[in-house]
Amino acid sequence: MTVLKAFRLSAGLVNRLSLLAKATRRSEKFYVEEALVHYLEDYADAQIAKDRFADPKSRIISGAELRKKLGV
Repeated sequence: MTVLKAFRLSAGLVNRLSLLAKATRRSEKFYVEEALVHYLEDYADAQIAKDRFADPKSRIISGAELRKKLGV
């Protein structure tokens, strides 16, 4: 199911979106959805990291320890 949403965007952003869509023969909707999906995933990851960092019970490990655990 899709839902209609309306947003005001700056003219510069609208122009960039339009040019990208035309150049790649994809819809503007495609790029707006892709951008939101990636932004929301990244934001959620950042929020989880921030919450863990602020939690006094959360154990913080060094980069070296992380690489060792990952075998890198």
